[in-house]
Amino acid sequence: MALQPTQPVSGDDEFGIIEPLCAVFRRSLKDAGLKYTPERAQILDTIIAFDALFEADQLLDELKTKGFRVSKATVYRTLKLLEDAGIIQRVLFDRDQSHYQLAYGNAGNTLLVRVDTGEVETLELPELVAIRDKICEARGLKPEGHRLQIFATGG
Repeated sequence: MALQPTQPVSGDDEFGIIEPLCAVFRRSLKDAGLKYTPERAQILDTIIAFDALFEADQLLDELKTKGFRVSKATVYRTLKLLEDAGIIQRVLFDRDQSHYQLAYGNAGNTLLVRVDTGEVETLELPELVAIRDKICEARGLKPEGHRLQIFATGG
């Protein structure tokens, strides 16, 4: 089993308390009246092993390569559940295919998408994080993260 990335426990991040993503997913499923099945665990572990964007079909192929028997419907349902739990996020840049990425720890996620080549680059923009934080502070809110996608073509 893969090492489980962790994320801060709500309200406790100032103390460095973290919990495994499987626990986050279990709690989300329980809240929805669903179970944490071996198939869902295998899907989460496989996603954690990806270090870049992935498509549902790539995930399914990787699961099959590892010898896991999981239906395409189970993969798509689990992707939706993981997205609802905030563990993954959908990255929209292709009208024909949804792409996903692990979202844990991405308190500030900015992507530069080359629509002509399909290349995606993750950008570190501390100035954008500062703007986000300033906007939230002015409204008495605590920023939890952001997502910005920049679409561009070669010029």
